[in-house]
Amino acid sequence: MRKILFGVVITLLVLFAFKYCGDEQEQNITIKENTVLIQEQIKNVGKLVVTEGHFSEVFTYENSQTYFGDLLEAKKQAIVIVNAEVSVSYDLSEIEFNVDGENKTLKITNIPEEEININPNLEYYDIQADFLNEFEASDYNKIKEIVNNSLLKKVNASDLKSNAKNRLISELSKFYILTNSLGWILKYEEKPIKSIEAFNSIDFKF
Repeated sequence: MRKILFGVVITLLVLFAFKYCGDEQEQNITIKENTVLIQEQIKNVGKLVVTEGHFSEVFTYENSQTYFGDLLEAKKQAIVIVNAEVSVSYDLSEIEFNVDGENKTLKITNIPEEEININPNLEYYDIQADFLNEFEASDYNKIKEIVNNSLLKKVNASDLKSNAKNRLISELSKFYILTNSLGWILKYEEKPIKSIEAFNSIDFKF
């Protein structure tokens, strides 16, 4: 009888050991599958987010040079009409992140800085130049530089950048939806993201 009881106890211990090992194996597989799923979803979100705008301006370019002191002045000028297509974009394929499967945590460590692209179309009208001060390549380069600087100021003063940031937050919120549905934790650097609205309070360190 004692041998039978001993055999039953041994059998139960063996079954328990197999069951425990089976549960551990299933848990590890789930973590691995979730880790792979999160990495794949990050790739899917990792696209180019672009916000576009159009700006128009009219410039009057003037340049004068004096000769023999102030006895002789040579002028040149031109009216420049500018139509520019401008875009503000975030390349989310460059997001840096860490996936911690053991602690079920996705940590975003770096978000790429915004890229501002300005493509101006310049049309020149009423070009006037004296013989001693003719238009040269340096003048056209200077005009382009002035135009780009002016357009950049307009972009910074417009709502184009804020609209682009809103689109960025909309894409980043997909990370929260994914991690939350899997029971994972989402962090930006060391700060936990506990809601979609929390993205609005983040001071992104571009």
